[in-house]
Amino acid sequence: MADIAIIGGGAAGAALFGALLNQDSNATVHWITGASTQGRGVAYATPEDHHLLNVRAAGMGLYVDQDEDFVQHATRQRAGVRTTDFLPRRLFGDFIEAQVRARIATAEARGRAFALHAAEALRVDPQIDGYDVLLADKRILHVDAVILAVGALSPRPLRTVSNDALASGAYELNPWNLPHRNRAPRRMIVIGTGLTAVDTLISASTQWPDAELVAVSRHGLLPFVHPTLPAQPYPQQNQLNAQLLACHDPVGMVRAIRQAMRESPQLDWRSVIDGMRPINATLWQRLTLAQRRQFLRHARWIWEASRHRIAPPSAEIIQQLRDEGRLQVHAARVLGVDGQGPLDVTVRARANQVMSTLQADLVVQATGLDTAVAFTEHALLSQLIEDGLAVADPLQLGVAAHPDGRLINARGDSQPGLYAIGSLLRGNLWECTAMPEIRAAAHALAANLAALHPAGAVPISAATA
Repeated sequence: MADIAIIGGGAAGAALFGALLNQDSNATVHWITGASTQGRGVAYATPEDHHLLNVRAAGMGLYVDQDEDFVQHATRQRAGVRTTDFLPRRLFGDFIEAQVRARIATAEARGRAFALHAAEALRVDPQIDGYDVLLADKRILHVDAVILAVGALSPRPLRTVSNDALASGAYELNPWNLPHRNRAPRRMIVIGTGLTAVDTLISASTQWPDAELVAVSRHGLLPFVHPTLPAQPYPQQNQLNAQLLACHDPVGMVRAIRQAMRESPQLDWRSVIDGMRPINATLWQRLTLAQRRQFLRHARWIWEASRHRIAPPSAEIIQQLRDEGRLQVHAARVLGVDGQGPLDVTVRARANQVMSTLQADLVVQATGLDTAVAFTEHALLSQLIEDGLAVADPLQLGVAAHPDGRLINARGDSQPGLYAIGSLLRGNLWECTAMPEIRAAAHALAANLAALHPAGAVPISAATA
C-alpha cells in the first residue's frame, strides 16, 4: 500500500484510519485531524448527556472488524447499559477515542508506519507521482492517495438573513455555541425542526429554564420517534425491496411503501423504513437527476423525519416542553431575519399563507448538514474545485464521485488517488452519514486502497492520468 493521507478528524476519518492500520504495509498512513479531538468531530464532541445517539447501542461501532463492542465499553462507564438503549453521544465519542488508541498501540507493536497531524490541510496539489498536501504549519506531505473525510461543512447563513442581523450577535450560525452564551434570552427562535434543532431546543431548555422557545420550519415536522424496543422486522421486506428496486421513479416507490402498510395494518411502519436501509443507496443511484431533484423538493422532508428518528427520552423532553407551553412549533417559511437585536423574524404560515413577524433575543440556525461545496468557505474544498480536481454534485449534495468514493474531476474522469468518505458522498449514495454506513465504507475503502496501491507499486500519475 502506498502512502495515504486522511483529511478530517471526525468519526469517518477515525474509522478509515483504524481500518488502514489493520492492513499489512510498510507505507505510512497520515491522519490530518486539525485541532479537533481525534475521532469526535462535531457529532460526538458534545459534553451534554441529554444529546443522545439516534441509533441503539447495539448498532453503534467504529470498525467492521471491531476490537471491542460499544455496549461493553459503555458498561464500564455506567451500570445497567442495555443493547437497546440510546446512549449519550459523548459516550460514543469516548469509545472512538479508546478504539483509535487501541489500534495505534497495536500498530506500534507491529511496526506499522503512521503519523498524526494536528494542523489543518490547506491544499492538495497533484504531482507526477502522487499529491503534495500542504499543512497549516507549512509542512508538505507527499502521498500517493488522499481521502477527504471532512464531515459537515461550516454552516452558511440563510439568504434571508440581513447583514445587520448577522452583525448583531443575536443570530447564531452554530448551534453548538450555545453553552458559550451567558446572557439568557427571553425568547429564542430556532430555524429548523430536525435532529440538530431537537438537540438545540433541549440544550436551551436546560441552560435557560425561563426562556420561551420557538421552532420554525417549512413543514413544522419534528423527527419521528424510535419505538422503545426494536420493532419486529416486516416479514415481506425482501419482496418489498425487490418491488422498490423495480420502480422507475420516486412516486412508484412511495406507492409501493404505502401499499405494503395498507396490506399489513398491524405493521409498525418504522420496520419497513429500517428494512429498506440495505438498498437505499441503490434506489438513489437508479434515479435520474430530475427524479432526485423531485424527491428533494417533495419528499425529502418526510423521509428525513421518518428515517432519522429521535430517541424516546429526547421526544419526551420535547413533548413536555410543548405541553408546558414553553415550546411552540410553527410550519412556516422564513422570509427574512433583520434587526440589530432583538431580531425580527418574518414568516409565512404554511396553512394559510399569512405573513407575520416574530421577535426574538436570539435566533439559532439549526438547519442541519450543509454539503453545498460550491458555496463553501472551506479552504481545501474550494481549492480542489477551483483547480478542477473535484466538482460539486449538481444538487449540492457534496462532490461528484463514484460509489466507492473516487472523486470525479472537472473533465468528468475519475481523479486518480483522490477519494471521499462520509457526508461529501451524499450526491451518489444519499445514505452515507450514519455510523453503520461509515464503518462499512471505511472497511471497503481500506481494502480497495490496499489492492489499488500495494506496497512497492509505482503510483498512478495524478497529474496526467
